[in-house]
Amino acid sequence: MTSSSAPSASAVPDDTILDVQQTSCCVVGAGPGGAVLALLLARKGVPVALLEAHKDFDRDFRGDTVHPSTLELLDEIGLADRLLELRHTKVYGPTVRAASGAFMPFDLRYIKTKFPYIMLVPQTSFLEFIVAEAKKFPSFRLIMNGNVQSLIEEAGVISGVRFLGLDGWHEVRATLTVGADGRFSRIRHLMSIEPVATSPPMDVLWFRLPRLSEDPREPSGVFGGFGRGHILVVLDRFDYWQVGYVFPKGGYQHLRAAGLEELRRSIAAIEPQFTKHAEHLTDWQQCSLLSVESSFCKRWYKPGVLLIGDAAHVMSPVGGVRINYAIQDAVVAANLLAEPLRKGRVEVEDLAAVQRERELPVRFIQAVQTAIQKRLIASVLQSQEPLNVPWFVRFLLRLPLLRKLPARLIGWGLRRVHVQ
Repeated sequence: MTSSSAPSASAVPDDTILDVQQTSCCVVGAGPGGAVLALLLARKGVPVALLEAHKDFDRDFRGDTVHPSTLELLDEIGLADRLLELRHTKVYGPTVRAASGAFMPFDLRYIKTKFPYIMLVPQTSFLEFIVAEAKKFPSFRLIMNGNVQSLIEEAGVISGVRFLGLDGWHEVRATLTVGADGRFSRIRHLMSIEPVATSPPMDVLWFRLPRLSEDPREPSGVFGGFGRGHILVVLDRFDYWQVGYVFPKGGYQHLRAAGLEELRRSIAAIEPQFTKHAEHLTDWQQCSLLSVESSFCKRWYKPGVLLIGDAAHVMSPVGGVRINYAIQDAVVAANLLAEPLRKGRVEVEDLAAVQRERELPVRFIQAVQTAIQKRLIASVLQSQEPLNVPWFVRFLLRLPLLRKLPARLIGWGLRRVHVQ
């Protein structure tokens, strides 16, 4: 959810407020974490309002990876099989093109789960599915085009939000306000919480390339190549290839200055089979820049307000776990806060319990991401030589015990979460 150029809401006279809505929980941001939290609370009979700043869920190049952990959680509430009816791709593990041959760093088929794969589904479709389920419960309310401008504070406790809609100013009064509004969180800003940031060594340029008639289907659904100081990540999206071109942090202006022809040459050098595809990349408007960030808030809450997902901890794209950790935050929040919300009183200790439950898994995966970024990705981006996976690494990952560890970490994380 993004801020607008509207005047400060605190300066808006009360007589300009068109309406004041009452609810138990106001969730700001209808991304995966916010939408799942609203659904779970609504299923428990807790009145919940879900606010989204945009008119719909349709945005390009959002995270689309639904991991086994999320599918298992949805299966616990009877939704996984119906979600799998949506058009999707199954990813069992990435195939890395290295100088020493193709290599799979992890394979989810080695772990015991009903869903031994990552489901690649457009986030738009996923959010529409979750919200449609939430709408079946009378305690759920969805508000689109709701751009939050301020928090309502009474006696030191946040008691809701004031937002600007298409027709003017509105208020939602709530026992609890949840900021699930992403890495540029407006709620976090209004709480005056500054995340502690790290410096991932890369940025990513996302774009689409057409699927040609001669293209084979990749059995893993995703693959990547390394070369000339860049990394190419390619995802099979049925009708097209979604491509991430990874380059050194801060190098976008240099990339632009070199021109599209140089970008096409680089793509062809890394993945020769995409030489013809790259010819369709003719305008920088086809590309979307992701400035890779990673950060963590030391405190996720204040009286009456809680942060989850990227609002509390911005995740690197390494491993594609961002959506799933936001959803795990939502599940833990629903488990711990539904009863206090039903009673109409959420204590600071209740909010602290959510952070305690989620802090270790988040810090652990961020530490793993940082290690991969510093020891592998940074070295690849600084080198002009093709990646060469040492023979002993390939050997170790063939051992039954060791080959399960990366799959478990990607599939479930440090700690499995269940819907209560």
